[in-house]
Amino acid sequence: MNRIRKCISCGSLKKRSELIKITKDKTSGNVILMPDSKTFGRSVYLCYNQSCIDNAFKKNRINKTLKTGADINKSDVYDLLTQDLKGTTDEQFKS
Repeated sequence: MNRIRKCISCGSLKKRSELIKITKDKTSGNVILMPDSKTFGRSVYLCYNQSCIDNAFKKNRINKTLKTGADINKSDVYDLLTQDLKGTTDEQFKS
């Protein structure tokens, strides 16, 4: 079953597998990029495009939604993108 999630930046609805998941772990309070299915806590989703990531960081939407003051590094999200996007087409990642 494909679950639909909403990007916190642009508000578009997509399948969970088409979005970046950022989770604040319930037990430790750590913020994890693309956690496994056994990590529980508050989560946010972002589209795989540069403008959504930039807007989310610019407007501080990630910390607001996760209700945390954690320092989430934008470069870590970009590094994750470059790792995940190897072998994808340019249409899937638009800047």
